[in-house]
Amino acid sequence: MGILTGPETRVIVQGITGRVGAGFARRLAGFGTRIVGGVTPGKGGAEVDGLPVFDSCHDAVARTGADTSFVVVPPAAALDAVYEAVDAGIRLMVLYIENVPVLDALRLTRHARARGAVVLGPNSAGCITAGGVALSEVDPRFLLAGRIGVVCKSGAMCAESATYLKEAGLGVSTVVSIGGDHVLGTHHADVLRLFEADPDTDAVVLIGEIGGRSELEAAFAVAQMTKPVIATIIGGSAPEGRQMGHPGARTGEVEEGAAHKRRVLAQAGAVLTADVTEVGRAMRGALESRASKRGNRP
Repeated sequence: MGILTGPETRVIVQGITGRVGAGFARRLAGFGTRIVGGVTPGKGGAEVDGLPVFDSCHDAVARTGADTSFVVVPPAAALDAVYEAVDAGIRLMVLYIENVPVLDALRLTRHARARGAVVLGPNSAGCITAGGVALSEVDPRFLLAGRIGVVCKSGAMCAESATYLKEAGLGVSTVVSIGGDHVLGTHHADVLRLFEADPDTDAVVLIGEIGGRSELEAAFAVAQMTKPVIATIIGGSAPEGRQMGHPGARTGEVEEGAAHKRRVLAQAGAVLTADVTEVGRAMRGALESRASKRGNRP
């Protein structure tokens, strides 16, 4: 059971008739995810690899009972896509697309939050539960199932964190990419609170980066957690004012820099590592230390 998905999760792909949409529908279905159809306005009645295509999310939800959407429409269509999905009853959306116009991103994220829906992204690599639902570009065959949660902006850092945990003999419960655009629907703190409440997660790896304030908000959540948090902030060597990869990875104010974020997270109780390659060893050490204090084996 994941923190965002479960055995009953039913997924549609918005933009399924495009090359990327069709590719993800095929890929996710191959991972065992229950893809029940897709949406492309004007192409209702068609099929993609045997999956029905609907003209709207309202039709798709009514016909398939879908509650989740993987969104791969053009950036300019993201606002309408999310509005339609939320109003049709979709409660989890992965916005794989990047560079959504900022005002559109503000509107769509507020609309979703006001109606109790979760948006990962824009520019999210999705989420994946080891042994469960895969809504991500991360290949579940490379994951070791376990009890460590992972939350990152970057999809690549999600995969690397899981790899270094695996090398340390530790598996993951759920891995979540919140996205790398300027405006996001879900922040680190939101996911940390879900992991804190999750009975299948014992500790969390948090990977942040320069730009924005999501990691600073996360510090308040870390201070209230009972589970260990291992944290890394990447991009500390990026030149001032230079974008590093993601559109949102650009240092503006001092508070958006790597040094300040590391300091705030450490003060909140997180264990900081110099880079992502150390998260496995640091997590192993944190779990052993906690087990020792409790008089148990890790």
